[in-house]
Amino acid sequence: RQMCIRDRIIECVPNISEGRNQIVIDKIVEVIETVDGVKLLNVDPGKATNRTVITFVGEPQAVIDAAFLLIKKTKELINMSIHKGEHPRMGAVDVCPLIPISNISMEETVEYAHKLAERVGNELKIPIYCYENAAKEEKRKNLSNCRSGEYEGIEKKITTIEWKPDYGPNIFNDSVSKSGVTAISARDFLIAYNINLNSTSSRRANAIAFDLREAGRIKRQGGKISGKVLTDDNNNPIREPGLFKNLKGIGWYIEEYGIAQISYNLTNIRVTSLHDVFEKTCQRAEIRGLRVTGSELIGLVPKKVLIDAGKFFLNKQSRSLAISDKEIIHIAIKSLGLDELQPFNPEERIIEYALQNDDQQLAKMNLIEFANKTSSESPAPGGGSISAYCGALGAALSTMVANLSANKRGWEDKWEFYSKWGEKSLAYQNILVKLVDEDTQAFNRIMAAVTLPKDSDEQKESRLTALQSATKYAIEVPFKIMETSFACLESIKCMAEVGNPNSISDAGVAALCIRTAVMGAYLNVRINCKDLNDDNYVSDIIQKGKLRVEQTNQIEKEIMLLVEKQLN
Repeated sequence: RQMCIRDRIIECVPNISEGRNQIVIDKIVEVIETVDGVKLLNVDPGKATNRTVITFVGEPQAVIDAAFLLIKKTKELINMSIHKGEHPRMGAVDVCPLIPISNISMEETVEYAHKLAERVGNELKIPIYCYENAAKEEKRKNLSNCRSGEYEGIEKKITTIEWKPDYGPNIFNDSVSKSGVTAISARDFLIAYNINLNSTSSRRANAIAFDLREAGRIKRQGGKISGKVLTDDNNNPIREPGLFKNLKGIGWYIEEYGIAQISYNLTNIRVTSLHDVFEKTCQRAEIRGLRVTGSELIGLVPKKVLIDAGKFFLNKQSRSLAISDKEIIHIAIKSLGLDELQPFNPEERIIEYALQNDDQQLAKMNLIEFANKTSSESPAPGGGSISAYCGALGAALSTMVANLSANKRGWEDKWEFYSKWGEKSLAYQNILVKLVDEDTQAFNRIMAAVTLPKDSDEQKESRLTALQSATKYAIEVPFKIMETSFACLESIKCMAEVGNPNSISDAGVAALCIRTAVMGAYLNVRINCKDLNDDNYVSDIIQKGKLRVEQTNQIEKEIMLLVEKQLN
């Protein structure tokens, strides 16, 4: 079944302690894809860390079933007693976090985390610590506390009262010796992010990490590394906090790349942004005579992270933000150097793109394909989709004029003004592009309702209800095309009045496209209203549509007068 963002979806990101043996990695990953309702998104092995980050999503029960099989297979294939790697670790599956993605609360995700933890502990006899939101006590919320001592320290740790596992055995037998301990959690989205330095010094990389990370560094007498550790009244080390909240960091040397890296975990991207961490790392590196050469993301990232980063760097360049997401993400990739060590493919590394389905089939066609599809014998796409397309083209022209105005020589001090107008038009353009397909989907809903059985009175009633519901939807979609197209006239008129004079004809064409979109969509509203058995609704929406047409004609005339004035 095609996964849809409307489903209840959680993400699972197990980190396994194997990054060098591809055969072992492949055998572990294979078990995920045996579970229905789960989609594998990414497998990201690291040789130096000897660790692989795996990402998959799906319906909650399917995800924890797949996670259980992965942990079981990993226990069979990985022996922790001989494991070595740069990254802190304590188990064959070191961590296995669950992250709520769509239509599921954190509280519900916590329940699934405990369900998984209990099953792994009972059936696989692996000691389990629950951390972050799934933690049973405060000190276990922090993963670093659970993992302190790493694999080498678990023999004694799990036998103590203080660190008795939440699930599974608390004895160090041969089975535990091989598999180690696994930490399972429910948590917010975490971004694992490494920044590359033109150095091989892990000590200098660590110093930068200490500057930025929330935990900062331990204070020492005289501020020197060799100085005595300063303590509080309870004899606990005093810490000097770093610059960012919700940021963890450590420096290390990666033999695979021949460079030092700073490895960060951003645990709340609403508080601490990726681009701010990158910028401040660049500054702190420069103070030490170092240079940041690029960075790498581990696993998948929400689209917003790269959109925010791209807009940040565009702002620094005083460039318009009214460009496509694809272009903004490209700016982010290049500015952050995400492709320095290996290619960065947004389609594979951005979670929304990895989850997207094919409900935008028309919008993905090229112009010739779309024209041929329209001219075929099929009744859809028809006038509604074409109206939405006309509106999208009008909005796109308005965005173009705004961008040309923002980049006009001598108008540099006005770039923000035009950028904001361009962003408004671009938002309408994106909505209208989606409505190209949605209008056809509305028609398909009616066709599906028509084919419903009508043998019994009950079936006839059900069919009629479905038909009326589909018909109402087929009215609402073109009405939304009208409203969205009309809203764009404000931007077009502004561009006709104060935009780049060399583009005045483009503003005129934009207005004509919008007028066509509104008029065309209104025709679809009217024809579909003929089949709806709700006179009050029909009367109301026809009146609203008629008013919108009149308003559109008036504003279009005003814009064309402005155009004619500049052309004469």
